[in-house]
Amino acid sequence: MTMAERIVRIGGASGAWGDSPRGIGQLLGTQVDYLMMDYLAEVTMSLLARARMKDPEAGFPPDFVDYLKPHLKALAERKVKVVSNAGGVNPAACKRALEAACAEQGLSLKVAVVTGDDLLPQIDALREEGVREWVSGEPLPKRMLTANAYLGALPIAAALAKGADIVITGRCADSALGLGILMHEFGWQPGDYDRLAAGSLVGHVLECGPQATGGVFTDWERVPDWHDIGYPIAECKADGSFWLTKPPGTGGLVDTACVAEQVLYEIGDPRAYMLPDVVADFSRVRLTQESSERVLVQGAIGRAPTAQYKVSATYQDGYRSVAMAVIIGADAVRKSERSAQALVDRAQAMFKQRGIAPFKRVHMEMLGAESAYLADAKTRATREVVMRLVVEHDDAKALGLFAREIGSAGLSFAQGTASLIGGRPKPTPVVRLFTFFVDKARLNPLMVQVAGEPAFAVEVPATGGYEAPAAEPVQGKAADRASVEVPLIQLAHSRSGDKGNSSNIAIFARKPEYRDHIAAWLTPERVAAHFAGSVSGAVTVFDAPGLHAINFLLEDALGGGGMASMRIDPQGKAYGQRLLEIMLPVPAEWA
Repeated sequence: MTMAERIVRIGGASGAWGDSPRGIGQLLGTQVDYLMMDYLAEVTMSLLARARMKDPEAGFPPDFVDYLKPHLKALAERKVKVVSNAGGVNPAACKRALEAACAEQGLSLKVAVVTGDDLLPQIDALREEGVREWVSGEPLPKRMLTANAYLGALPIAAALAKGADIVITGRCADSALGLGILMHEFGWQPGDYDRLAAGSLVGHVLECGPQATGGVFTDWERVPDWHDIGYPIAECKADGSFWLTKPPGTGGLVDTACVAEQVLYEIGDPRAYMLPDVVADFSRVRLTQESSERVLVQGAIGRAPTAQYKVSATYQDGYRSVAMAVIIGADAVRKSERSAQALVDRAQAMFKQRGIAPFKRVHMEMLGAESAYLADAKTRATREVVMRLVVEHDDAKALGLFAREIGSAGLSFAQGTASLIGGRPKPTPVVRLFTFFVDKARLNPLMVQVAGEPAFAVEVPATGGYEAPAAEPVQGKAADRASVEVPLIQLAHSRSGDKGNSSNIAIFARKPEYRDHIAAWLTPERVAAHFAGSVSGAVTVFDAPGLHAINFLLEDALGGGGMASMRIDPQGKAYGQRLLEIMLPVPAEWA
């Protein structure tokens, strides 16, 4: 078989820490060469850092080892390799735990670990150098929980070349898990930018597991058998093209629309997706439905990467308590709002008496009353709500005083206060994200250790010289004879997600002829107005003509984002659904 004829099959067995373990056995029941398992997110790193503080052998998602244990023998027998970022903030400890599990079963799988992403030992030096937050320009806080660079694919490829059966990394670009496999298998080099972009697209489509095969799909009613949803498989060629499929007989849906939603998920400008190994251009990616369970993906373009790594750091900013109570009956919304305010006023009065500072932040939402829609809410007359009151303070003891008063809501305030959800809330740390950039040379060389062999160094080229593409206005042309209004969901489907405190919303035309009309009508100004009160920053639109799509980036949109946000949708997962409700004038025949 020639290199051009070879097919490398990668199964996306995990989309996040908390995903089901069923993907591993399901994929091992079909033909795959690798399992790619993604576990990390910005929120996850801070949780793992707190775990490591309590136990030096913790700091990685324990699910990874627990879920792999029953399948280690099958992995060895079938020679299926695993690549995962499950090392979290303690990759060496994750390697030791997995090696112990292999030893218990008498297996000699070679486990490799990639290190070098942890910048916490350098944080004082970085502070002295005047490192600033990427968006806000703020200086580094005094005490950081984590500081991890998004590494690339080169050390993964090097570990596989040394015979590793399982490769564990700390923080790396999620898509680098797939790209590292393909660089090893096909011999792609650091300068093969189009192929590196294509391999990054493989990793990007697989990184969220079943999101590519019908999970969180706009047209959810078309997706059969959620309970047995099939996990994705990428069948990859040396030229960078691949087919997306899933194990036969499983639920879910392999459809160009599902795959398109994942292609633009959380990427910002589709022409300039900034990754450690390449700046990828997905704007002209093409999807072809070749059968009911097979989609061909091709058309990614690459350019040289920057000379810097993105670093996601986290720090603690006080404490938070969340009080929740069910309130039922007429005027439930107004009663719950008054109850929440009364609890805040009572606590603030107690603080004043004791010389305690007031709350740093207060946030109220009445679940069931469309609080997320703010002034556009339409269900304030509902007779059943959950009062959700979020308060933050620098002193955990102050939140303890607040928590003791929660039970009084059922005695002092509104009739119909039926139950407290979760009892007295316990203070939890507020963790905020701090993003900055460092030169790649600062982390060279990265280190790789395979099994018990001596660690070896991997040098990453510091290319630089990247220039962002000039902004291009999204071209659209409104259809003639627009005489009726329909919700956008009739013309398009969407997918939304987060990057820090920004939200990405991709809009895909259901028919190519709809795309220009949507682009002409759905301007950044209209999107900003639709999210008034939720989004405080700029709204920018980018073109993705290959997918008949446009992609919106909404800045300062998530109340801090991730664990820092006090909102019920801290990652903007529902923003796409909200935008699909906007009304568009269209020709009558379209309606």
